[in-house]
Amino acid sequence: MGGLKHKMTGKILHVEDDLDTREFVALLLKKEGLNVESVGDGKSCLEKIGGGGFELILLDIMLPDMSGWDIFQKIKKMGLETKPKVIFLSVIPVSDERLTILKREGVTDYITKPFDNKDLIERIKKVLE
Repeated sequence: MGGLKHKMTGKILHVEDDLDTREFVALLLKKEGLNVESVGDGKSCLEKIGGGGFELILLDIMLPDMSGWDIFQKIKKMGLETKPKVIFLSVIPVSDERLTILKREGVTDYITKPFDNKDLIERIKKVLE
């Protein structure tokens, strides 16, 4: 188990406009020993990512200033040395066909809200391994 913890030192950026959800997910991830920062809109997300250092982005699709999809496209075009992996978190369900297309575009995973806490943690850990 120690080896797994060692590998999960990358920073996570959680982008969520709902304050309660943002605080809950941050608490949940920090309890697991994960390094997480949270922002509430796309502009703040892009500013944080521009500084580099994030291994994973948990990205809501419906944000007040731009869509998660638009943010994802902008991240892909950034000249980052290492592109962060992206997991979409959304209340919008996605079909298997659409998920295949998203993964082909570079999305790592898609988790529908409300989510099971244990499932969320397991999927994040799998990405960070």
